[in-house]
Amino acid sequence: MVSGTETTFGGVVYECVRCGTKSTGEQLAALPEIKCICGYRVFKKARPPVVKQVKAV
Repeated sequence: MVSGTETTFGGVVYECVRCGTKSTGEQLAALPEIKCICGYRVFKKARPPVVKQVKAV
């Protein structure tokens, strides 16, 4: 049983490969076609600005 926080599809931020416009999954799902405002259909997940640092063993 999982309690507490749950991640949803809409929380992910996507970025258009051609023009760089960022939009959420909720915004893309609301449209009839998954397309950017420039007309391009290729998106990538936008990376968070925080860099994870792992201690070396």
